[in-house]
Amino acid sequence: MKYLTVAVLALCSFSGAQAAETFTGVITDDMCAGVGHARMRMGPTDPECVKACVMYHDSKYVLEAATEAGTRVYALSDQKLPAQFPAQKVRVVGTLDAATRTIQVESIVAAD
Repeated sequence: MKYLTVAVLALCSFSGAQAAETFTGVITDDMCAGVGHARMRMGPTDPECVKACVMYHDSKYVLEAATEAGTRVYALSDQKLPAQFPAQKVRVVGTLDAATRTIQVESIVAAD
């Protein structure tokens, strides 16, 4: 039993929690992500469109990020912080769940 406990503890130390990453992109909504705001145009500006889609169409805030493989859209676990940055370039720090493409958000700040 003692050896089994040691083995389990050793395996747990190798499968530790993922480290947080930084993702840079634009906060948008999941209805306009990838296609732009011209299609919906729920307001006179892109930020107004994002806010209106979230408020009136039950859309969710997402991060649209340019990567080497093309544009990626990531769901965001926190839906309150992104409300401060509609249609703005930001840096999101968090842990990515690759299976669901969801970032467990730790922080969001405006990018330069």
